[in-house]
Amino acid sequence: MLRLTKVLLAGAAVMALAACGSAEVASPGEGDFGNPGTGTGGGGGTTPLPPGTPAADCPAGLLNAGLVANGTLRACQLPADITGNLTLSVRAGTIYAISGRTQVGLDRGIETSSTTGAQGVLTIDPGVRIFASGGSDYLIVNRGSQIFAEGTASNPIIFTSRQNVEGTTTLTSQGQWGGLVIAGRAPQANCQLTAPVTCTGQVEGTSAFYGGNTPTDNSGRIRYVQIKFSGFEISTGNELQGLTMAGVGSGTTVEYVQVHNSSDDGIEIFGGNVNLRYIAITGADDDAFDTDTGWRGGAQFGIVTQRAPNSTSRSAGFEFSSAPAATPLASRYLSQPRIANFTLVGRNSPIDAHTVAHFDTGTDATIVNSVFTAAAGSVAGCLDIADADTATSQPTFNAVFMSCPVSYRPNNAARSAATFVQAPSGGNTAAGTSTLTAPTGATLTNQVLTFINGANEAAVTPVNAPAAYSFFTATTYIGAVQNAADTWYAGWTCGLSGNTTC
Repeated sequence: MLRLTKVLLAGAAVMALAACGSAEVASPGEGDFGNPGTGTGGGGGTTPLPPGTPAADCPAGLLNAGLVANGTLRACQLPADITGNLTLSVRAGTIYAISGRTQVGLDRGIETSSTTGAQGVLTIDPGVRIFASGGSDYLIVNRGSQIFAEGTASNPIIFTSRQNVEGTTTLTSQGQWGGLVIAGRAPQANCQLTAPVTCTGQVEGTSAFYGGNTPTDNSGRIRYVQIKFSGFEISTGNELQGLTMAGVGSGTTVEYVQVHNSSDDGIEIFGGNVNLRYIAITGADDDAFDTDTGWRGGAQFGIVTQRAPNSTSRSAGFEFSSAPAATPLASRYLSQPRIANFTLVGRNSPIDAHTVAHFDTGTDATIVNSVFTAAAGSVAGCLDIADADTATSQPTFNAVFMSCPVSYRPNNAARSAATFVQAPSGGNTAAGTSTLTAPTGATLTNQVLTFINGANEAAVTPVNAPAAYSFFTATTYIGAVQNAADTWYAGWTCGLSGNTTC
């Protein structure tokens, strides 16, 4: 196993990664891309490096790609194919780079017993920073391989762009590299699951395949991770996102993840059974949380704040889709997304037809204990059920507070066929005027950061979330956070609190 030397992050302040290229010292969760003042300088030495000094070389197996951050950091590039075990640890004067399609393992196929391809295991230690330089640069974990990217609340792992490392990103920067992709062996709507099992799913934006018949497939663990300034359109309708998970199984851990300023979707899930907790999606230019091809998993505790609209933007906080409509509804492998304790803050968009939540193509959704809100002036309202198949699937909404100029999208006949479970406070959900507030020190000024519950949200009685889905935990409140003292998002995210910038 290739092991890079771990050091303590300490010493004098140097160039920090920050919005608008400022040179302020990075706060916890923001990431300091300058040189730490202690640790080895490469080549196995033990003498601390002076501040601003790049490492002399790179660890064995990684390419020396030169200097970045005004010459203060050595860029050590990962191999294009990672097979066997590779561990990235914090190393003085060093930042890691990906170039082109960087893959963990070679696709091992549908079956867990398969001997084709090759397994790779990538381990990333807390505090590691990885950057990419262009839209075709992305990291993909193939079927049968794993990633263990586990930061901490005070020392997250950061995936970002070269421009961010160089300090030239702004509040609106996006689309500067490809993103993180994980492909697994869990079922999806484009797979034939009766013997012989076949799979035809190809991961959007890549040539990789996904899917199988292992709902509990384990692609590793992702915890306390930021993914910033990613997303890239390969061709029309074929994009890389911030985080793409395709056929990822429930054995995979995904929690405490922020996706910031993706030029496409923040997180997109294709099929699979993966569950998520503690998610922040800020500034996605397309949809924040997008699902397709039969995702049957759950997500609890999520903050979505959308960026200010541009002249062509059409996006949703949720866009949940299912299988293609080529077969009758009863025979399709439908999406069954389960959502609890999300707060979705839609943009103020006079052109966006489905700002906050959009369901279509036979999505059998269950949404509980959540808040949907849109700024005054938005034409979309809170909810859009776009097709009769979704209406027939009877999505369930329980203890969902809606605060939008229009609760449901007008002129949509499909919505009248849907059955909405009555919220405890009565009505078709709890509807009213939002009293959400912003956290102290929030800095994402191009987005609406009101996601802390106020009196009107607190007045809604929550339902028992575990009764809706066993992955959920019970709460005494609706929405992502209970009040200003509930700060699960603080420290490991950027821009949401504590005067941290992205």
